[in-house]
Amino acid sequence: MRRILRFAAIVVVVLIALPVVLVPVYAVVRPPFSTLEAWTRLSGVSVKKQWMPISEIAPDLAYAVIMSEDGKFCAHHGVDWSAVWDVIDSEASRGASTIPMQVAKNLFLWQSRSYVRKALEVPLAYYMDFVWSKRRMMEIYLNIVEWGPGVFGAEAAAQHWFNVPAARLSRRQASLLVAVLPNPIARNPAKPGRATSRIAGIIEQRTRQAGAYVKCVQEGG
Repeated sequence: MRRILRFAAIVVVVLIALPVVLVPVYAVVRPPFSTLEAWTRLSGVSVKKQWMPISEIAPDLAYAVIMSEDGKFCAHHGVDWSAVWDVIDSEASRGASTIPMQVAKNLFLWQSRSYVRKALEVPLAYYMDFVWSKRRMMEIYLNIVEWGPGVFGAEAAAQHWFNVPAARLSRRQASLLVAVLPNPIARNPAKPGRATSRIAGIIEQRTRQAGAYVKCVQEGG
């Protein structure tokens, strides 16, 4: 039992220490991989990815992510507590993960749901939001998110699903990519079902009206 506790303590220390060191590094250096990508590779799935600076990704993709996943991204500092309390009060099944919390999970943590992981996401989200600019946060998000089996990042997704570079994604294509994010393994943005197409339409409309909601990720914003 003593050995098990010692091992568990070491794991916790590593989980805390690595992000503390790496977050400032990743402010200027691209992450070589995320834990999500690492687990995908270990499972034997071939990976497609190509890091792309945010200046070479269609702005509508970032705007669609914000308007669908985290409407208060530009206003909060890592966690949107109003969304958390709304979920608790309504007993809704949907989550309240902000973009920083999703980056924390995908970049440093694991995918299976647990209270331990959620507890680690919160301080990591605050820490990353403090160290990184909002634009940098979005750049990392767009490059590590999975958009299909082994398809990581905006450039790989644009090429894989639509045969275009990420810079040339249309607003509709960007909306379709974001619409599949709740389950990118099972959903196909290039051949969306009725529900996915409807959700993409809603995201597209919100993106068109994004305005001040996305100012923090605009170049020079």
